[in-house]
Amino acid sequence: MTPHPKIDAIVETYLSVADTEAPGLVEGLYLEGSAALGDYRPGASDVDFVAVTTAEPPFEVLERIHVRLGAYPFEGVYLTWDDLNRDPSELGVRPRAHAGRLNRRGGVNPITWHTLAQHGLTCRGPKPDELEIWNDPGALAAWTDGNLDLYWRRLVARASRLASPWGLTCLGAYGAVWVVTGVARLHYTLATGAITSKTGAGLHALEAFPERWHQVVNEALRLREDDSALPSLAGAVSGLGDHFGTPRRSLYASPFERRRDVLAFADEVIKSAHALYTRRPQ
Repeated sequence: MTPHPKIDAIVETYLSVADTEAPGLVEGLYLEGSAALGDYRPGASDVDFVAVTTAEPPFEVLERIHVRLGAYPFEGVYLTWDDLNRDPSELGVRPRAHAGRLNRRGGVNPITWHTLAQHGLTCRGPKPDELEIWNDPGALAAWTDGNLDLYWRRLVARASRLASPWGLTCLGAYGAVWVVTGVARLHYTLATGAITSKTGAGLHALEAFPERWHQVVNEALRLREDDSALPSLAGAVSGLGDHFGTPRRSLYASPFERRRDVLAFADEVIKSAHALYTRRPQ
């Protein structure tokens, strides 16, 4: 069913808890994110899910389910079957699990729909290719272009101040991987119309960008592979600790030098990705 024993165990635990709390509620369960894209890293990756119900589920029931799950790295959104064939921009908000908590007003975006349609792993219910899942390449591209500024440009601006949470995070492994592969993923989507993983985004960046940027991209790929180098975001913000040290030697002499390139690369990718969107046929 899933590509890693740890994922199987997490999914089985979730379904057991959900079926105990609300028998028959979860009719479909699909995996997206790194689990579906073949880039799952135990200890570093969350298991991203889409749970499908017939009607809007009672929030109190979902809350009980996720309280029982506790800090399980199982993050995702609750949708109805009807939601799957609708434009997510028309849906408003949906219950979303993140960081061990359930948000009644979680956001949705077209990345989820396209990942589910193209790569979704079925844990329960019909396979994605048996469903009518909304698909609009133009809407996906527009959302991706907007996210470059709404999320990533703002993050880079905050991280440019060293004495800030993201400024410190970008000194560590977590920040380097998050920023380098995050902006590269959006560039890949605007270049190809498809969805890729963090590792896939890094490999794309090595092809799409000049050698000037290969050091920081290869560093991010190294850190992505060395799972033990990637603490949680909370741990990354709390202090540097040994975040710069990893099982394989860094390509940089210092975390400050690496941080400089991480932020400069992000700026370059954002500009390049905007140009891709501007040039695409409307």
